[in-house]
Amino acid sequence: MMLIGYARTSTVEQVAGFDAQVSALMAEGCERVFQEQVSSVAERVQLEEAISFARSGDVFTVTKLDRLARNTQHLLEIAERLEAKGVSLKVLNFGLDTSTPTGKLMLTMLGAVGQFEREIMLERQKEGVAKAKAEGKYKGRKPTALAKKADVLALLASGATKEAVAKQLGIGVASIYRMLKA
Repeated sequence: MMLIGYARTSTVEQVAGFDAQVSALMAEGCERVFQEQVSSVAERVQLEEAISFARSGDVFTVTKLDRLARNTQHLLEIAERLEAKGVSLKVLNFGLDTSTPTGKLMLTMLGAVGQFEREIMLERQKEGVAKAKAEGKYKGRKPTALAKKADVLALLASGATKEAVAKQLGIGVASIYRMLKA
């Protein structure tokens, strides 16, 4: 039996949360920790590798459900894939272990509650944004790429490719095309 850990944050800026997950998984005794910093809706290569790596009798361990799945359906799909391989799922913050019938029941219930909580939070966020817009207080997200326009133009003028400029400045290639079009 091997404890396999999986840690994920949505962005590379979430360093403290990412480090905390990895530390918690190592403290739990995970022999191998798969790590990635990508959105839950993006392709998650490390998650797929971790699931593929797991063998019968192993325990797939995460710190929180929202680090593993984007909604209840996705959670249950992952749990089903693990179960088909004979791998149990352990969620540290809930003390949940799917190797028991109670653990399987709790996983489903907590997944549904988590999804409900997220949907309520997003609804409140939309209401807050709408109120702020109505009051003229909402400015939206600062255009990060546009702030680097002078650097983009200088690098392009020096002969760098759009892809190289985007990588160097940490912005998307599409942002460069939008700058040039404007």
